[in-house]
Amino acid sequence: MSLTFCNVHFSQQPEKVVYISNTLMKSLKLSGKKNIQLRLGNDTIHAAVKSIKKPGKHLFLGSAVRRGIHIPSAGGIYIRNLQEDEVQLGPLIGVLSDGPTNTSQPFSSRTGFIKQLLREGKKKCYIFAFTPRDINWQKDTVNGYFLGDNGNFYRKTVPLPDVVYNRLPSRKAETSSSINQLRERLSRRKIPYFNWSFFNKSDIYRLLENDNTVNLYVPESHMSPTPEKIKEMLERHQFLYYKPSAGSLGKGIYRLTYLPKKGYFARYRKGSGNVLLRFSTFSSMMRMLQSRHGRTLDSYVIQQGIRLVEIDNCPIDFRFHMHKNGNNKWVVVGVGAKKAGRGSVTTHLKNGGSLLTPEQALSRTFGSKSDEVLQNAKKIAITLAEGIEFHHQHLLGEIGFDLGIDQDEKVWMFEANAKPGRSIFSHPSLRSEGKASVEHILEHCLYLSKFRRRDSE
Repeated sequence: MSLTFCNVHFSQQPEKVVYISNTLMKSLKLSGKKNIQLRLGNDTIHAAVKSIKKPGKHLFLGSAVRRGIHIPSAGGIYIRNLQEDEVQLGPLIGVLSDGPTNTSQPFSSRTGFIKQLLREGKKKCYIFAFTPRDINWQKDTVNGYFLGDNGNFYRKTVPLPDVVYNRLPSRKAETSSSINQLRERLSRRKIPYFNWSFFNKSDIYRLLENDNTVNLYVPESHMSPTPEKIKEMLERHQFLYYKPSAGSLGKGIYRLTYLPKKGYFARYRKGSGNVLLRFSTFSSMMRMLQSRHGRTLDSYVIQQGIRLVEIDNCPIDFRFHMHKNGNNKWVVVGVGAKKAGRGSVTTHLKNGGSLLTPEQALSRTFGSKSDEVLQNAKKIAITLAEGIEFHHQHLLGEIGFDLGIDQDEKVWMFEANAKPGRSIFSHPSLRSEGKASVEHILEHCLYLSKFRRRDSE
């Protein structure tokens, strides 16, 4: 297979003829060919081929060819020869999300990020965003959202993409029968789809519990614990985190503490404030939790509390934003330190937390050793990502880790997120990492679609 980068031009010729510059003909090993199959996604068209004397790598497509395989636009794009007489343009990348219809923000709060992806992606591929309702399965086409030069969306019908990047926003939607069917249909067509779904905390702990290379970084955790297990762990660890397996953004999390001679304490978020309750007995604390949550406690996870490094008596944890790169290797693209708000159960920014660079956070505790501590944490984050990927049955290309570091420099993994938020990239010192994150997503899409960059002339 030869892969190269070319310029696609639209002509008004109605015939099914593809005009190819001599240089491009040689690159694609098409010299002497009279006909080719031209492919975009799963659409193909049979066309005559004619060479033209024009310096550089150029492809001229008439209206019949363009309409036949739904070429979305002219401009620079990769082209590769697949077999004897078949060449493919692309890749065609689809970003799957959802949101309201008939609005300039069709993907709600994700619209800005999706526009950034499409803006960067236009330089190297055909990229569009779409919702589940935009697919026509009878025709295997998508009515996608493309980004114009003016920064506004426009709609174009294209074939099903070569690869799908999943940014569906809701756990509820993602477990629906229609989305399960969508994933199955893409699998049958051998279209790579990453990231498959949100992680559940309990699933991740279960995946890693028997893997001795990574489970030493996971605090002791138990799914659906009995009251007896919670009490026993409190007596051993003094404090625990009690959290919903499918939760996010710190919602529904409790910090439970046991202080001999003082009693039991539960700290949690309510509305825009933090609540601290004291109980004289363990059973009275459990009654409060059961009255607030009932049967939903069955899907809670209990996790050993860790004494994290602190600034101003407020614990700090770290968001490690991981990506697969164009060589299918895990890399750390961005690290943000999150300082808990005073009295808060978590470090989430919406709960009063603040964002620092890892250097700012670690230098306060470890001084001259801070860079060594950070580099060690990055190595462990890559080990954790590799461990999750090894045990996970679907394609992963992005993970957000919430990691803690204790006073002894030991690294702990509290959570792994398949669709991490991007709030750390709002820090002025992490904007370049935000741009690198987008570039890694696109490079990994090129890898999955088998359009690998070798020549960008």
